[in-house]
Amino acid sequence: MDLHQIEIFCAIVEYRSFSRAAETLFLTQPTVSGHMKNLEAELGVKLLDRLGKRALPTEAGDILFRHGTRLLEERDRAKQEIEKLSGRISGKLIIGGSTIPGAYLLPPLIGSFKKKNPGVSVQLSIDDTAKITDAVLAGSLCIGVVGARVAEPQLEVHPFQTDELVVAVPSRHPWARKRTVASGELAGQPFILREQGSGTRKIMEDRFEKAGLSIADLNIEAIMGSSDAVRQAVKAGLGISILSSRALKDDLEAGRLSAVRVAGIKMERHFYAILLKGRSRSPLCKSFLDFILKKTR
Repeated sequence: MDLHQIEIFCAIVEYRSFSRAAETLFLTQPTVSGHMKNLEAELGVKLLDRLGKRALPTEAGDILFRHGTRLLEERDRAKQEIEKLSGRISGKLIIGGSTIPGAYLLPPLIGSFKKKNPGVSVQLSIDDTAKITDAVLAGSLCIGVVGARVAEPQLEVHPFQTDELVVAVPSRHPWARKRTVASGELAGQPFILREQGSGTRKIMEDRFEKAGLSIADLNIEAIMGSSDAVRQAVKAGLGISILSSRALKDDLEAGRLSAVRVAGIKMERHFYAILLKGRSRSPLCKSFLDFILKKTR
């Protein structure tokens, strides 16, 4: 067994595909297949089941994947620590962001970090807050940035920039020229809601509850799985919604949408960088965390 074979095997398990693993590692598919055949022969067990185009680990494969990912992390950590002695840092950083920070906050920060550290490659996964949190807890993400504080004792949480949620309405809506509306007026409008697990929805529900409101009071026309989908639906006249002001920036400046605040309800929030407590961190992971926290103070 060598680390190169383990790296190929872990990539196949991660992507559930020989072809995707080959593409990611800049290898041909026959080369990947050959390495896996040799690895299974050496260990004397079957590691992967091929189910059509999918590849899934066997019980033995699960064991090797668990240990293999740790070996690869230790390899990368050793390399990064040595490079840090000479002021350089490189390697692959695997991070995640919920919808708003993943789309609007992290990309420019990643760009600035890569300018400073050109030897770094970054893999950014974007999903809702609940799924990014689960991935950090599972150890598959070094850092997650989410749109709501998660009450999870296994997580280390760092406040990360601020945001404001506002009521998004089409430019021709009767509220378009208003600065605020009363909370009771929301119930009379067709409303588009984010899905369960969304940080935006969690913040909205928390603030509504404190003001004596409930999601059940709203006239829900649709539930959608991303801020972009909600934004497009609002522009199309399907209804109004509560969204991050960051997600609305371009449409507000272009006059396609208007933002209205709800009188008496403050909907400011923090974004949070989350990490798994007790997990050893590579110099690259530590450097990126320090970088983004300094950039956002």
